[in-house]
Amino acid sequence: MKTYLIATLIFIVFFLPSLSVTIIDAGEVGVKKLFGKVDNEVLPSGFHFVNPFTKVIRFDIKTQNYTMTVEKSVDNEEQSDAIPVLSADGLEVILDLTVLYRLNPGKAPEILETIGEDYTNVIIRPVCRTRLRDAAVRYDAGSLYASKREEFQGFIFNSIETDFKARGIELESILVRNITLPKSVRETIESKINAEQEAQKMIFVLQKERQMAEQKRIEAQGIADYQAIVSKTLNNNLLQFEKIKALQLAATNAKLIITDMNKNTPLIFDSK
Repeated sequence: MKTYLIATLIFIVFFLPSLSVTIIDAGEVGVKKLFGKVDNEVLPSGFHFVNPFTKVIRFDIKTQNYTMTVEKSVDNEEQSDAIPVLSADGLEVILDLTVLYRLNPGKAPEILETIGEDYTNVIIRPVCRTRLRDAAVRYDAGSLYASKREEFQGFIFNSIETDFKARGIELESILVRNITLPKSVRETIESKINAEQEAQKMIFVLQKERQMAEQKRIEAQGIADYQAIVSKTLNNNLLQFEKIKALQLAATNAKLIITDMNKNTPLIFDSK
């Protein structure tokens, strides 16, 4: 015990003054840099002793987002980072894009050494803009705006993910927030979509009318078949029987006296 205390005292007196303390917050990692050389050790969140000459660079490893858009921000200032691209049919399309990504903690020293701390402007922004332009030329403007938007989004995700992964960045999601076409093109596309919707609606109405007509035809055929059968078997006894059934259903708390045309013996029914 005495030896342990002496060793601790020696450490405090001789070594502790030569160390500095650094704290890495949750959601961060630290990378040590000494005299321009990057240390491959990654400092996790927590309390660390480091050489006082060592500079610790902190990297955020939480999910981050970068949005390229043209819209009014909170302070009502106009941004101008949307991405103009050319479609396959030669039209200029403006894209608003949001990218969700995070740094690979184990790659932080490599990122610092090869990219630096400003990886957003060095990698994120230029890679996204380049890949969007490369992908847009595969689609015409109408497809981007309507039918193939999801396919387009999946295509650019795969291409950007490959580039990010090679640089120690993990792509989580890409959202094409808005696609702005020239006004005349947009109006033409919207008119076409409305016409297609009306055509589909008309097809549905016609199908419904056909079904109703078929139902009525079947009902009419059933009535005709019934009448044909009845006409073959119709006689006075059947008529008398049907008359009795009808009067039995109609009569309530009353006595019915029924005679035929020939004044034969009457039939009396009591509904009680």
